[in-house]
Amino acid sequence: MSSFGFLNDFDILSDNAITLKISQKYQGDNELLPFYYYDICVNSIVVGKISIRIGNNYHSYYNGHIGYEINKEYRGNNYAYKACKLVLQVAKAHGMGELVLTCDESNIASYKTIEKLGAELIEIIKPQKDYFAYRENMEKQRIYKLSL
Repeated sequence: MSSFGFLNDFDILSDNAITLKISQKYQGDNELLPFYYYDICVNSIVVGKISIRIGNNYHSYYNGHIGYEINKEYRGNNYAYKACKLVLQVAKAHGMGELVLTCDESNIASYKTIEKLGAELIEIIKPQKDYFAYRENMEKQRIYKLSL
């Protein structure tokens, strides 16, 4: 497998509300796409994490290109939305024209964030058994497309 070319221009991303600081760059493997992984910081306090996965493969349809989690005590402040807006520039710099965004069907906060970004719902589907993160009793996934 060839080495993925990370761009160092994106180690720190910031707007007037949050700062994303790179915590890991992962080269990818047969299942996982290469990704940038950031701490989401507000006033130097880590309030959550976000990753942006670059490229496409079979698993990215169910896994999506962006993954985020906000620590429980910091939820409700639009930090996931703001962090997503910041990482879109990373995807664009790598030549990606659209992203797949996914979440559990019952994750209302997450799909509201995805819809606020302007993504279009493609389908709600149970992932296939050959998806790398498949597990019995897995919830259906809401699959969205976001044009950049």
